[in-house]
Amino acid sequence: MKLLIIQTAFIGDVILATPLIEKLHRFYPSAEIDFLLRKGNESLLANHPHLQKYWVWDKKNGKIKNWMQLLRQIRSEKYDVIINCQRFASSGLLTVLSGAKQTVGFQKNPFSFLFSRSIQHHIGSGNSRFGFPYFHEVDRNLDLINHLTDLSAEKPALYPSSVEQQKAQALGERPYVCIAPTSVWHTKQWPAEKWLQLIQKIPNTFHIYLLGGPDDLNACESIQNQASHPHIYNLAGKINLLTSAALMKKAQMNFVNDSSPMHLASAVNAPVTAVFCSTLPSFGFTPLSDHSTIWESNLHLDCRPCGLHGKKECPLQHFKCAIQITIPDNPTHLPFS
Repeated sequence: MKLLIIQTAFIGDVILATPLIEKLHRFYPSAEIDFLLRKGNESLLANHPHLQKYWVWDKKNGKIKNWMQLLRQIRSEKYDVIINCQRFASSGLLTVLSGAKQTVGFQKNPFSFLFSRSIQHHIGSGNSRFGFPYFHEVDRNLDLINHLTDLSAEKPALYPSSVEQQKAQALGERPYVCIAPTSVWHTKQWPAEKWLQLIQKIPNTFHIYLLGGPDDLNACESIQNQASHPHIYNLAGKINLLTSAALMKKAQMNFVNDSSPMHLASAVNAPVTAVFCSTLPSFGFTPLSDHSTIWESNLHLDCRPCGLHGKKECPLQHFKCAIQITIPDNPTHLPFS
């Protein structure tokens, strides 16, 4: 059997689609499983033991030309099943024209009426496989393959190489915590002054590693310069995604926003504290690590949430959903409390 999974959105979306790889391999160990993702995210799956190959769509340079080339290549593969995790027209049309024997996707995709099977995309309250009172994004993705597998849960998984694990190990000679203070969306990002307040509570016996991509370098550098902690290091843009994941796995705690580093932590079952500002946990993007905690405002705000996704700025210009989050004086889940 040949299967293709499509998820060409952002880093976190790819990570939350990896349970499909794991579960399909569990049910069909001899199947050939491929993955289509956007250029820039391919390093996430570079070492995946259950993938035959991955296709890369360059959306920034010659998007349409590259889409047509991908379509020709995918048609030549003659897939038995294509599973589309996205709800956008470009991936839907690719799915429809793929020539696959069976196509599966969400009903919200504009081309879903031409899929072999279309599945409802639930957001909100429901019975999660993971025990939440709401549907998790992984629940939604796994629903796409219920007919091929069963209703059991499956968590995200990434596989840092031995080289990446060694790089992380070299950084972890002393107890440490990781902080990923940024997000693509402003209203998902805890303000720098809140991160600085947290850093003040971390004893000097711990190292602190600031994580992020190249675009996060300046924001992390600003926090590093303002912090009074003697052992704080800016790794933004200096290590790749899987090295970051390996580092997070061995951390005493990882502090993150409702953003992709939270899902990196889930994919290696790393301890994580996730800060939710404008978005709600019930949207279904909460951490799946065994040891996870959520920080959010405990005050009622009529303006929260201000949308399903983050925004570039607080619509009311006060950002109370972030500023009003209290940092525990001695949070029991912290190893240094």
